[in-house]
Amino acid sequence: MKNISLVNGWRVCVMFSLCFMKQTAFLGLLSLTSLSHAQLVQTIKQIKPAIVGIGSYQKMRAPPVNFLGTGFVVGDGIHVVTNAHVVPNNLDRERMESYVVITGKGENPGLRTATIVALDKEHDLALLRIEGTALPAMKLGDADMIREGRMMAYTGFPIGMVLGFYPVTHQAIISSITPIILPAHNSRQLDATMIKQLKKSPFMVFQLDGIAYPGSSGSPLYDSETGLVYGIVNMVFVKNKKESALSNPSGISYAIPGNYIKDLLSRQRL
Repeated sequence: MKNISLVNGWRVCVMFSLCFMKQTAFLGLLSLTSLSHAQLVQTIKQIKPAIVGIGSYQKMRAPPVNFLGTGFVVGDGIHVVTNAHVVPNNLDRERMESYVVITGKGENPGLRTATIVALDKEHDLALLRIEGTALPAMKLGDADMIREGRMMAYTGFPIGMVLGFYPVTHQAIISSITPIILPAHNSRQLDATMIKQLKKSPFMVFQLDGIAYPGSSGSPLYDSETGLVYGIVNMVFVKNKKESALSNPSGISYAIPGNYIKDLLSRQRL
């Protein structure tokens, strides 16, 4: 009986230890999650002044500002990176239409006149220069160091200025590092851009398991803890027609790696 008691006591001790370890691990996980969320709160506060809208302005138009997409401030604080497809080539110069960068937040955002200083259409990048004083800028990390499974965040204006000029943040993991060419089920789905891309060696992009909308184009993809930019959101996978990107989003988005941004800036000596 004495030996049995010892064995039972040992079993109770082991079970208690296992339960304690599980509880400790669970609490540790909760602490890490809480810490991560707390850090993201600080990171968003830090980077939001560098998030801007990209639009065109025509004084006699109603409304005068046409929202085109998102951008973010880099370098010396007077340069903004966005997607090349965000800035169209068909501005109405006769009616004094111009590019503007939309700053601040709320119902009455500020406008800065902007000019395009460089385009990299192959990697869907555009660099703008804005008038006025320098804004807070985001810093670029080394995109070559990013691996699949890395948690990231991106901030932009997914539905433009419909609800006021308030940036929105999403989180996503790098679900895949994949060639930029999207699969087409048949030849009728191949447009001119895809055919042109097929003639070149496709470069690798980040696939994200996060929802993005048309206005999200140009949003910085950054580390939740450091705020370092590792890419720029440029595309969303659409399941059916373009309208379904809003009504029934696929939850699959893409981002151009940030090292192409570095190359663009270096060519401008920034």
